[in-house]
Amino acid sequence: MSQSKNVTDLMMDVFQFPHIPYWFSIKQAMGVTKKSLLTDEKCIRPLAILVFDEKYNLVGTLSLKDILKGLEPKFMKPTTKAQVPAQDEAGLSLLWDSLFDEKSKELSEKQISEVMVPAKVFVDPNDPIAKAAYLMIHNDLVLLPVLENKKKLVGVVRLVEIFDEISNIILKG
Repeated sequence: MSQSKNVTDLMMDVFQFPHIPYWFSIKQAMGVTKKSLLTDEKCIRPLAILVFDEKYNLVGTLSLKDILKGLEPKFMKPTTKAQVPAQDEAGLSLLWDSLFDEKSKELSEKQISEVMVPAKVFVDPNDPIAKAAYLMIHNDLVLLPVLENKKKLVGVVRLVEIFDEISNIILKG
């Protein structure tokens, strides 16, 4: 990337991004996510929400996938990495449909701190976007917090902007 940009060129200001306290329930997080998806022009389709503690320190992120995983009844989660046999998929689908209303509503009351992804990987505003891409790929992240001087949270960079920038470079060349 000969004319590479830094993370600061693509990041969003931290306060322009949806965020919630860690003690919110999954149900409350769903409401914030839905509202952000429908009304916030600066944050169209957030793939994750920032999660803060009482002192406004970033403690994690909560993706749409994390929210849905939190609603899944424990007995439906596979106990091994093995795939579910095709003949069992139809039965599981029916079971899920019948439990979704009752059990998932119950599960939606647990705190998001139980399903969020702890914030452990960060990038500096002056880092190249290639570093951000690498960290996101190898840590399975859709959102990467940006820390100034390894202390102050100043923004986030989303995978969608990283992809857009890298694809522009590749498609031009």
